[in-house]
Amino acid sequence: MFSWLGTDDRRRKDPEVFQTVSEGLKKLYKTKLLPLEEHYKFHEFHSPALEDADFDNKPMVLLVGQYSTGKTTFIRYLLEQDFPGMRIGPEPTTDSFIAVMQGDVEGIVPGNALVVDPKKPFRKLNAFGNAFLNRFVCAQLPNPVLESISIIDTPGILSGEKQRISRGYDFAAVLEWFAERVDRIILLFDAHKLDISDEFSEVIKALKNHEDKMRVVLNKADQIETQQLMRVYGALMWSLGKIVNTPEVIRVYIGSFWSHPLLIPDNRKLFEAEEQDLFRDIQSLPRNAALRKLNDLIKRARLAKVHAYIISSLKKEMPSMFGKDNKKKELVNNLGEIYARIEREHQISPGDFPNLRKMQDQLQAQDFSKFQPLKSKLLETVEDMLANDIAQLMVLVRQEESQRPTQMVKGGAFEGTLHGPFGHGYGEGAGEGIDDAEWVVARDKPMYDEIFYTLSPVDGKITGANAKKEMVRSKLPNTVLGKIWKLADIDKDGMLDDEEFALANHLIKVKLEGHELPNELPSHLLPPSKRKITE
Repeated sequence: MFSWLGTDDRRRKDPEVFQTVSEGLKKLYKTKLLPLEEHYKFHEFHSPALEDADFDNKPMVLLVGQYSTGKTTFIRYLLEQDFPGMRIGPEPTTDSFIAVMQGDVEGIVPGNALVVDPKKPFRKLNAFGNAFLNRFVCAQLPNPVLESISIIDTPGILSGEKQRISRGYDFAAVLEWFAERVDRIILLFDAHKLDISDEFSEVIKALKNHEDKMRVVLNKADQIETQQLMRVYGALMWSLGKIVNTPEVIRVYIGSFWSHPLLIPDNRKLFEAEEQDLFRDIQSLPRNAALRKLNDLIKRARLAKVHAYIISSLKKEMPSMFGKDNKKKELVNNLGEIYARIEREHQISPGDFPNLRKMQDQLQAQDFSKFQPLKSKLLETVEDMLANDIAQLMVLVRQEESQRPTQMVKGGAFEGTLHGPFGHGYGEGAGEGIDDAEWVVARDKPMYDEIFYTLSPVDGKITGANAKKEMVRSKLPNTVLGKIWKLADIDKDGMLDDEEFALANHLIKVKLEGHELPNELPSHLLPPSKRKITE
């Protein structure tokens, strides 16, 4: 599986050779990163140790939102079938975390049994105690969508007086645990209630550092008029901007993700386009899963390095005999200065440091005398992993991607619009006239012929220079016109006859109406006289 390459010095120059990305990640974590984490109590401060299931599991999608925003209905819409334990209603119905996963038979696995299963990536959730495990289940069922991904349904986030009632476990901490391990986080909002409660705001802040995984769905958008929808969208972006402190705007998908008729169908085309974009994003998860796990391991390694510097610095400052308690308080209060010193000494980016206030709170309960001094060899091993082995795995990731280019989520709602007349854009733009017996360009050909015969055709054809004079009147960029020319000049002789000229003008019209041009000319757009040429 792995080939060991010589001595320590040799290994630094020549990274290990791995057969698969998953096996490589497991080996690197256990042999190079885990010793550093254990030596400096990383798991007590940040995240539990990773297990084989964390590297082997399917991509996971985490759904988060206030109650009655349509999270469970969204899952039902994707799967196109009910799942065990599903409850839907306008009141807070889902009071548990439900992991919806592939299984041979339908059934529910309770939380306490789930966290002892080594094949599931949930063993470390045991740390949140019975109050959480009694509210955690796995719904298993045979479904083609679940062959590629797993979906985590979460309890509806509460607002008003309800959120003052304790859940009995740290809700935000559980979501943060999932956020570290999932491939996509989808925040759902109801177009009718955009207020972000205190608990929801706390949850979004807990998901910080995972903004690259976050997507937003503005659900139930068919229930409001177009003008109101614009206002609601603007209000949502404003609210998110105040909580998610990133310069980039989070992608927001607008639609109604359920199988009921649209109440206000005016924005049907918008909803179709948004749904297809979201589906493409979810379908790409299996193909990018290995890269995501590699990325998460790199982030974890960088945090573990910084944590080691922090713990060893605190150990170095502690007195050997007297005044330990006072010194501990002083060090915790001055942790910001210690951060700054480590940043300067080791040239570490400020973004790699853990949250200052959270770290101060965690240090209060720690015995500093049990901390370990700096051990250079452990840090050098992790540096070697980041500098050499990760680069080797990156090459392997690309190789695996090229070998499985079509790996994507299939089944359920993902199949519904792939084929047939209800696929997005079917019969529109370049697809117009796809089912017609006659050539669609012929409708406007008399008008195009009038222009054609003013451009001095010779032997029934006009030169590229003359065609250009007419085509640039559209004011389209040269790159677009060049693509249109390539599609229209079917016999590749550098000239256009009357049918090719009419086709070029038809494609210009398609582009001016806001549609995309095809990469290859669809068969229904081929001029009748040219169809034998391409056969």
